[in-house]
Amino acid sequence: MFQLGKAIVSEEIIEKDFVCNLSACKGACCVKGDAGAPLEKGEIKILGAIYDTVKPFLRKEGIEAIEQQGTYIVTENGELETPLVNGAECAYVTFDDKQTALCGIEEAYNKGLVDWKKPISCHLYPVRVEDYSEFAAVNYHRWPICDDACTLGKELQVPVYKFVKEALVRKFGEDWYMELEKTAKKLGR
Repeated sequence: MFQLGKAIVSEEIIEKDFVCNLSACKGACCVKGDAGAPLEKGEIKILGAIYDTVKPFLRKEGIEAIEQQGTYIVTENGELETPLVNGAECAYVTFDDKQTALCGIEEAYNKGLVDWKKPISCHLYPVRVEDYSEFAAVNYHRWPICDDACTLGKELQVPVYKFVKEALVRKFGEDWYMELEKTAKKLGR
């Protein structure tokens, strides 16, 4: 672990390799698990504001889940998350003709209809950030459904921090990311 500004960063985001391999996993991270995507407080306002624009990109089941549960939910522990369809996939998920999970929010973003790509937790994955009052903990999250992404990342020699560069810049800023790159170079990555 090392400190960058107000973040405590796991060296694993520099040491481990990762490149999403959607053809192998079919976007399982949007479908598997027992919870929706973690949301930051500011993101719940964004979801409410863009919902009508994003809605045409969503599946009928997702729209029904959102209209029943809301654009976000609050868990028993007080955490904010995207709602799920029948306790399974994220309500914002769509599927292409190969049954690969995609994000309806990101589809609207790619068409230039909204200026918010998707929840930062999704954009950062496999990096997880836990915000505390004095600092943020930045960790690599290992999930067996992403083994193909680890293999592809190793083949292509792409460290996690490079794979999620855009998201890290979005979360912490360009200067923070440049400092991360300097640290990575010192560690030979």
